Amino acid sequence: MEIMTTATAPVPVAPVWARRAAHAIALCAVPSGLWRIALASGVYVGYSDQVLRDVFDIPGWGIAYVVGLSVFGELAALFPLLLVSDRWRPLRPRTLAALAWTASAVLILVALWQLVVAVTVESRTYMSSGAAQTVWGLAFAPLFAIPVLMTAVTWSYAKRHRAGARRKFPTTYLTSAASAPLAFQRDVAGR
Repeated sequence: MEIMTTATAPVPVAPVWARRAAHAIALCAVPSGLWRIALASGVYVGYSDQVLRDVFDIPGWGIAYVVGLSVFGELAALFPLLLVSDRWRPLRPRTLAALAWTASAVLILVALWQLVVAVTVESRTYMSSGAAQTVWGLAFAPLFAIPVLMTAVTWSYAKRHRAGARRKFPTTYLTSAASAPLAFQRDVAGR
């Protein structure tokens, strides 16, 4: 009696639009990161020297915070690439899907919160000119596309892996028909 093991059916490849959306998420975080790094390096971005010292602690620990925030933001923006990758899967698909749905919900809440902050007095208090506010707005505007793109990529990932879970075959078959029970033979032949 020979026993043959089979793996689950392969998960379909991510659609092109999902791959492009995942890459777009990574690119959407770049302008705000560059703006923060310019702020930390002393380039004039619309804040007076007094505001930089008193509010942002630049020069000082504020530089590490702002650069660290930029690096963390870029690394977090690379997360959706896991959802469209065929090569590297650090977590089980169900766990990764739950994590991605949670990240999508958090991103939606943060985007709404940032929209409220952008409209309130807090964001306008320290900026010195209209041109600086325009540059700030252009640098941070792409971040509002991330929640929508992340939700679409997550939906695609969950859909592909749900479909893959339904195509699973039994993990072992008996290749000799005489040694297998009749119900098992019907089950294998029906697939």
